[in-house]
Amino acid sequence: MGQYVMGLDNGGTSTKAAIFDLQGREIATAGKQTSMITPKSGYTERDMEELWLANCDCIKRALEKAGIDGKDVLGIAVCGHGKGLYPWGKDGKPAYNGIISTDSRAWKYPEKWHESGVYDEVHDRLCQEFMACQQVSLLAWLKDHERAVYDNIRYAFSVKDYVRFRLTGEAYSEATDISGSGLMNVRDASFDRDILEKLGIGEAYDMLPPLRYSYDLCGTISEEAAKLTGLPAGTPVAGGMFDIDACAVAVDITSPEKMCTIAGTWSINEYIAEKPVMDGSIAMNSLFAMPGYYLVEECSATSSGNLEWFLENCMDHEPIPEGENIYSVVNEKVASVKPEECDVYFLPFLYGSNAHPLGKGAFVGLTTYHNKAHMLRAVYEGVVFSHKTHIERLLSSRKSPEAIRMAGGACNSEVWVQMFADVLGFPIETVDAKELGALGCGMAAAIAAGVYRDYRDAAEHMVHVSGRVEPNPEMREIYEKKYQKYRAVSRALDTVWGQFEV
Repeated sequence: MGQYVMGLDNGGTSTKAAIFDLQGREIATAGKQTSMITPKSGYTERDMEELWLANCDCIKRALEKAGIDGKDVLGIAVCGHGKGLYPWGKDGKPAYNGIISTDSRAWKYPEKWHESGVYDEVHDRLCQEFMACQQVSLLAWLKDHERAVYDNIRYAFSVKDYVRFRLTGEAYSEATDISGSGLMNVRDASFDRDILEKLGIGEAYDMLPPLRYSYDLCGTISEEAAKLTGLPAGTPVAGGMFDIDACAVAVDITSPEKMCTIAGTWSINEYIAEKPVMDGSIAMNSLFAMPGYYLVEECSATSSGNLEWFLENCMDHEPIPEGENIYSVVNEKVASVKPEECDVYFLPFLYGSNAHPLGKGAFVGLTTYHNKAHMLRAVYEGVVFSHKTHIERLLSSRKSPEAIRMAGGACNSEVWVQMFADVLGFPIETVDAKELGALGCGMAAAIAAGVYRDYRDAAEHMVHVSGRVEPNPEMREIYEKKYQKYRAVSRALDTVWGQFEV
């Protein structure tokens, strides 16, 4: 009997495969970048065939690095970024490029549905706000702007449902992803043709494959996939999940009193509840990986991806001392400037905004006195302030947690984690795993294989808290004043953003 599980994690531009033992220990990983296609401002796409082959390559290399036979893998599951659209054509090929969750071309549709009153008609069933990057908005855009593409769509997939389809040849809509798409009656956990007809895309009802849950068996590795991956044909493939659910279960968010924040390209802030929050205080309710629970979420594309842009464009020639890397250099620069001495503010809206639908990234307050250290501190602070904006909304509808579990790339920076604790005012806990999305998928695969009863059982065996950072009371007032100024800057620019149109 095999003793390993595998998870695949598909972000906006990268794919990772990771192999874990049944105690959650990471055995081997492999990753690969895929090209982002940006034909116009606000458009972010990728080639779906390139993405598929990248997944195959990562699986194969992870097995080779682990030095294990594919027969020793009990099962595999896939997670990926939510929202976006990966359409499969009636002709047996991708119907279009995959559209990534940072795409904003369809921004007018949420506005139109609000203004027309359609949103009010369907909100009690949708349980969420409309977003430009959701499948519902993108399908409406394709219908109006690429009708031939729209008419050719056989399946409207999320990224991970597409990858799983290529692994198995079987098409399913997994609950965590499809319930955040705007295409589903989340209240009743079912598809609803009436909602889609009211939105002007009634045809999309026939593009939705059957509904499954994250730990359900959703096929097995096909003969074709076996040749490309090194996994034997017949290897079980579980449903997998939206990456924010995968990270949540991987940090043991398995009961309502817990809360987590994920600092990746997106600022994800979430907890689970037995009922959706429908008072208008939060943006998103979706079905959680654990049946009977909703994922209550506040999110925007305003997190640590902004740092990656700054590094690529402003620090590509930065000298790196021997024994260090660019991230250690950045942390040193940030730590060299005290928060009370940095009067530069950064709005982390390079990929999207949580203030205005057309909000753009901006540094405010720069003078000739300031240098890269001030700008980097502003980036760090702006990202945390954006997370705080979302967390304040979440806390308006629930009790404060004892601590907040944190995941994402920012966890690799002690300076940044401490800043999160100081700004949010809660202890921050991290777990002993690097590839959290893949670990959550591994947990789903282990449940599907019958190793564990459910996610609570899997978390007890596979999730290990590695650190806890306490907030510094002396920093609380300093950061609160800066946060209020950050919010004032953001509000002041609302009239400016209205001049932009994607």
